[in-house]
Amino acid sequence: MSKILALCVGLASLGLLAGGAQAQFKNGSQPTELKIPRTSQQASVTQRIGLTDITISYHRPSVGGREIWDKTVPYGKVWRAGANENTTITFADDVTVEGKPLSAGTYGLHAIPDKEQWTIIFSKNSTSWGSFSYDQKEDALRVSVKPHAAEPFEQLTYTFENVKADSAAATLHWEKLAVPFQIGVDVKAVVLRSIKNELRNVGGFTWAGYDEAAQWCLDNNYNLEEALKWEQTSIDNEPRFENWETKSRILSAMGKKEEADKALQTALEKASAIQLYAYARGLQRQGNTQRAFELYPQVPGKDPNHWISHLALARIDSNKGDFSAAAKEMTQAISGAPEANKPFLEPLLKRLEAKNDINK
Repeated sequence: MSKILALCVGLASLGLLAGGAQAQFKNGSQPTELKIPRTSQQASVTQRIGLTDITISYHRPSVGGREIWDKTVPYGKVWRAGANENTTITFADDVTVEGKPLSAGTYGLHAIPDKEQWTIIFSKNSTSWGSFSYDQKEDALRVSVKPHAAEPFEQLTYTFENVKADSAAATLHWEKLAVPFQIGVDVKAVVLRSIKNELRNVGGFTWAGYDEAAQWCLDNNYNLEEALKWEQTSIDNEPRFENWETKSRILSAMGKKEEADKALQTALEKASAIQLYAYARGLQRQGNTQRAFELYPQVPGKDPNHWISHLALARIDSNKGDFSAAAKEMTQAISGAPEANKPFLEPLLKRLEAKNDINK
C-alpha cells in the first residue's frame, strides 16, 4: 500500500477526507488493491469549441445529508474539486481561462473555496490522489471566480454552459452552489492550423480541399491573402465553376473589383445549367432580382433540353406575366425532373395555373 493511499485510509477512518472521499467500507476505510464500485462514481463531460475538445474527468461525491460548504469542504484550503483521484481537465488546444492563457494539455483541477470568491487551480500534476500531495510550485495557472446560488445538485456535477462559437463556462455544481469559470478558444487560429495540416494530407490533392480552405477564410474574413493562393492552387488542380466563383468573391472582399468581375465571368462560362440556375436563384433570394433575370436566359444556352432550363424559362415567363407560357415550361420541367424534385415543382405549377407569379 502506498503512503498516500495509506494516509487516505487513515483519514477516512477518522472522517477527515473532505469533499466526498466518503468511506467505501463500513469500517471507514477505502479500497486500495481491488477495483470495486466506488461510492463517488467516475464521470466525464466533454465540450467542443470550434475544433477544440475540453474534457473534465472526475468522481462525483453526494451531499448525503451533510453540510458541505465550510464543513465537509473547508473554506480556505485546497480541495480536489471532486472525490478520489485528481479531478482533471484536458484541453486539446491552447485556451484562455478567465482571460488568462493556458497551454494545451491535461491538468489536475483543484480549488480553494471561500464564501465570496473561489480560486481555481490548474496543476501540471494530474496523476495524484486528491489534493494531499498538491504543490503550488506545480501550478500552471490560478484564476479567481465568483460562486453563486443555484438549483440543488445531490451529486457533484460539471457542466458546460453559455456555449458560444469561441467560449463556454465550465461550471461545478454541488449542493446549492454553482462555480463557473470561463474558457475561451482562438477558434480561427486553431482552424487555420488544422486546415494547413490537412492540406498536407489527402485534402491537399484535390481541387475541393483548397477551395474549402479558401471558402472558410473568406467566410471568416481571415487570412485572405493565403486564401487567394489556395484558391489559385485549386484552379490549377482543376478549373471549375466552384473555385473560380470563390476566387471572385475573395478578390471582391479584398477590394479588387475588376479582377473579381473577370474571375466571376470565367466562373459563369464554366458553369453547368444547374450551377448557373442555382447561382441566379441565389442572387434572386438575396434581392438582386435584376442580375438574376440577366442570368436566367443564359441557362438554356448551357443545355436547352435540361429540366432546369425549362424551370429558368418558367421564371422568366412568370416575371413577364405570361402565365400560360410559364405553365407549359413548368410542365416540361416537372416531366424531366428527378422524382425527388417533383414535389417542389408541382406547387409552382399550381400557382402559375392560378396566374400567380412564382417569383414572389
